[in-house]
Amino acid sequence: MKRTNLYLLLIALISAMGGLLFGYDWVVIGGAKPFYEQYFAIAGSPHLQGLAMSTALMGCLLGALTAGRLSDRFGRKPLLLVAAMLFFCTSYATGAATSFLWFNIFRFTGGIAIGMASSLSPMYIAEIAPTSIRGRLVAVNQLTTVLGILSAQVVNWLIAEPVPVDATGEMIAASWNGQTGWRWMFWAMMVPSGLFFMLGWLLPESPRWLVIQGKDSKAQSVLVRLGGMEYAVEEIARVHTTMDTGVQAGFRELFKRKYSRVLIIGIVLAVFQQWCGTNVIFNYAQEIFMAAGYGVSDVLMNIVITGITNVVFTIVAMFLVDKLGRKVLLLIGAFGLALIYLLMGGAYFLHVSGVALVVIVVLAIACYAMTLAPVMWVVVSEIFPNKIRGVAMSVATFALWAACTVLTYTFPLLNSGLGAAGTFWLYGGICLAGGVFTMFYVPETKGKSLEQIEKELVKE
Repeated sequence: MKRTNLYLLLIALISAMGGLLFGYDWVVIGGAKPFYEQYFAIAGSPHLQGLAMSTALMGCLLGALTAGRLSDRFGRKPLLLVAAMLFFCTSYATGAATSFLWFNIFRFTGGIAIGMASSLSPMYIAEIAPTSIRGRLVAVNQLTTVLGILSAQVVNWLIAEPVPVDATGEMIAASWNGQTGWRWMFWAMMVPSGLFFMLGWLLPESPRWLVIQGKDSKAQSVLVRLGGMEYAVEEIARVHTTMDTGVQAGFRELFKRKYSRVLIIGIVLAVFQQWCGTNVIFNYAQEIFMAAGYGVSDVLMNIVITGITNVVFTIVAMFLVDKLGRKVLLLIGAFGLALIYLLMGGAYFLHVSGVALVVIVVLAIACYAMTLAPVMWVVVSEIFPNKIRGVAMSVATFALWAACTVLTYTFPLLNSGLGAAGTFWLYGGICLAGGVFTMFYVPETKGKSLEQIEKELVKE
């Protein structure tokens, strides 16, 4: 049994490397931002700054929307390998870009890989994981995501040379950071993406996808390695009770009335996870910490502190998600963040700076990392029925990245119009609304098989 558990953990970790690359590619731009903005001479244009930060997220929309349908047709494994190859190629190309146009084109293409990986990795893990530890294993994907975020933050900090507090834009543009350093921040991702592509060949195909294709014998061989013969027989029989073998569901099937409840829950949770606002702290950490009175070099160090907090509290979530349950953690996250943003907005309004504001930011990240960040992916990967899981995950992930694109693009505009205090108070109001929705509409899925969840949520 120990060998089986070790094998299960191994394939969960390999597939979760998609999350690591997603986290790295998503956040690396935050550390490169002070330097490529000077290189491309866009530091004085909020709209071009927002465009540079949002281009990859636009690519995420395309990647998320196509990943589910393609994985339903060709399998989960081939699409994970395609995502790995896209990560590898675009990490080099983005760092090599010499014009703002090509920089955005390569960021968009890398965003396709992010959209694919963010949809496929948690879905794949949910489909291979036993019920009793499914939440924990899906949370492994979030753990690798935050490790990817931390890796990007550490790499950015180590690569960047110290910047004088009084450095002008021209000085930064002409420096090693402005000419070459930011490129190495992107190139560093070639190492984990190449490793993911090589290790990805070791992954078995999803047994649930194999059953859908009528390949029960292949599914059985995978499930036997995961939990033994008895477990394999039970799982295959359970899948057969909820869907017709060989039937592929398209987007038209997804929007049937019987699936409306789970689709609404999935979309709302995905959008809420972004519009709760915590992710702007990673993408716009430079502005947030500089508003607190820190210089560029100190900002990079503070960003590393937030990354470490993110990792530690994601690990906490892994131990709580199968014990306390999904719904409890979502409620703690929603109402906890609402309170923290009230304090954060108050700190900006009263011009509190320095360590006090950093502590509030760390509290927000800790709360988010322990609740909404991992648990949303767990719930969304669980609630969709076998027949529509691929396309439904695509739609939910598309909604997430659409929300993230809006969030990322609008933060500079909100920050300029409402001020930092008003912006974070707005996010606090969204958190209150998300908590109310969760309280009344989100079911508890702890301790239930995917097929049992389907029977409870989908009514003919």
